Amino acid sequence: MAFKILSALISVVAIVQGAIASPPLNRRLFAIREDLQKNLFDGGQCNAEAHESLRLTFHDAIAISPALEAQGKFGGGGADGSIAIFSEIETGFHPNIGLDEIVEKQRPFINRHNLGVADFIQFAGAIGASNCPGAPQLAAFVGRKDATQPAPDGLVPEPFHTPDQIFDRLADASQGEFDPILTVWLLTAHTVAAANDVDPTIPGSPFDSTPGVFDSQFFVETTLQGTLFPGDGPNQGEVKSPLRGEMRLQSDFLIARDNRTACEWQSFINNQTKVHDMFQFVFHDLSILGQDINSLVDCTEVVPVPKPVVGRTHFPAGLTIRDVNHACAETPFPVLPTDPGPRTSVAPV
Repeated sequence: MAFKILSALISVVAIVQGAIASPPLNRRLFAIREDLQKNLFDGGQCNAEAHESLRLTFHDAIAISPALEAQGKFGGGGADGSIAIFSEIETGFHPNIGLDEIVEKQRPFINRHNLGVADFIQFAGAIGASNCPGAPQLAAFVGRKDATQPAPDGLVPEPFHTPDQIFDRLADASQGEFDPILTVWLLTAHTVAAANDVDPTIPGSPFDSTPGVFDSQFFVETTLQGTLFPGDGPNQGEVKSPLRGEMRLQSDFLIARDNRTACEWQSFINNQTKVHDMFQFVFHDLSILGQDINSLVDCTEVVPVPKPVVGRTHFPAGLTIRDVNHACAETPFPVLPTDPGPRTSVAPV
């Protein structure tokens, strides 16, 4: 199903992208981009604010449920900016804890630029990701309708949810388009992600050893045998990690080993082209959930093209193929080198 959707997208790309932005609109977006790069992303760095801005795009967009609408209830508006417009409500939802910080950091930019909140959240996420080497140039659309009421609680997946719960939630939000395979594609974002609130004693703990690079290390390191907790774990939604200082979410651990997704997960290892292309595709669809693509203007050309990855996919120092939990029965695990030196640690010095 996933590849059928991708083929359909490629064949109608000119239609899907909608109207092309006018020069005045693009000039305004370039000004917003420069403001973000200078004053939020430390001059164009793949910093914590870039990571959190990308995370915010998901937490805003995924809060939509056609299933609730079918029951006569409000199901949320998807990528409608509600998480910032009604931040006093939505950032209090358990899976959104900690996002109040990036919402408040973005608010002055929203206030001084003439751009809707829903558009700004997705645009800022795309600009932030562009600072991470290896990332794709993410879609940027303008013209979304801003929320008029907060999304209901319970629509954002939690790290302690089962694969079935997560697959069902994403399928509901996307009306069946996000199947388990596309869920793996979406989780590519965790290559530049970190956890602030799973273990509050170690905020900012990354999910792989190269959190400033949009690469496939996340897919390698989630397959390795866990041996320790990076802080005072175990905490809800956390399982043991293979590296000091690295956080491993229970949901990532289970999806990497689930028989429906293990081989797709493994296929990203040592395949930077797939890391790049599949996240570019799935972010496009995520960023317009709840919106009418035909009413949006394509401004993707304003988003910088990220630098390529420097380096190669590898086992962290001190670890080898013997440390892999090989969950894909269909294909052998990729042959990877091991970094030299003492065992890798991403714990603060």
